[in-house]
Amino acid sequence: MLRLPAVAGQFYPADPRELTRLIKKFTVEESGSAKTRVRACLVPHAGYIYSGGVAGAVFTRIIFPKQILVLGVRHSPMGEDLAILSEGAWRTPLGDAPVDESLAQRIKAVCPGLREDGVAHSREHSLEVEIPFLQILDPGFSFVPVAVGTLRFEDLRELGMGLAQVLRESQKEILVVTSSDMNHYEPDDVTRTKDAKAIDRMKAVDAKGLFEVCRREKISMCGLGPAVAMLTAMKELGVTSGEVVRYLTSGDVNGDRDRVVGYAGMIFA
Repeated sequence: MLRLPAVAGQFYPADPRELTRLIKKFTVEESGSAKTRVRACLVPHAGYIYSGGVAGAVFTRIIFPKQILVLGVRHSPMGEDLAILSEGAWRTPLGDAPVDESLAQRIKAVCPGLREDGVAHSREHSLEVEIPFLQILDPGFSFVPVAVGTLRFEDLRELGMGLAQVLRESQKEILVVTSSDMNHYEPDDVTRTKDAKAIDRMKAVDAKGLFEVCRREKISMCGLGPAVAMLTAMKELGVTSGEVVRYLTSGDVNGDRDRVVGYAGMIFA
């Protein structure tokens, strides 16, 4: 299956030269921020004009392996709750990114809730917007896309435990790229307060705590499902803390503080 770009020209430039220029702008290395090997990261997935700087700051910190698992959220009601694609490639203006068939099969073998489903992926932007960054920064990579459309904690925990098994048993390094924006469409001060509570739980690698605080405080973190699965896997692998690389809101970009979206970038080593 060749998955064609759905949001090129909307969330990011459709022209390959402009797209390359923008990603290189977002990934200029900052002095004193050394690259490191990490097991997972959290990056936003809004239009590049809003969240590209946060994603770029995270990706700039990472020494990339050649195998990557991308966990995104299924925004559309269409498709399976836990959707994987295990063959083919994803096209962007920069070319085709191959799906890692061998890794996908290993993931499916230990994550029985996953279903092969092109519908959930066909228009989903949360995974697509991360691929051009990887194409520029990690040439030659292969990846497995998983779209999460459920908020059933036990299903997310089961997915995370399965992913931990694959990561633990793999002879090759695998990076988990987790795609999520933070709180949506509330005043800037409210969003920052809410996001801080969610980020505290992620820094503590506390999947259940993140799930509960988002429910209790009504934090509209759209990638809560992928983040819970990722944190479950990281905890199982012995990761004890996460680091915030950058945080901002859309108000920092457009000046509108009345109705913002939060964007957090984190790494988990």
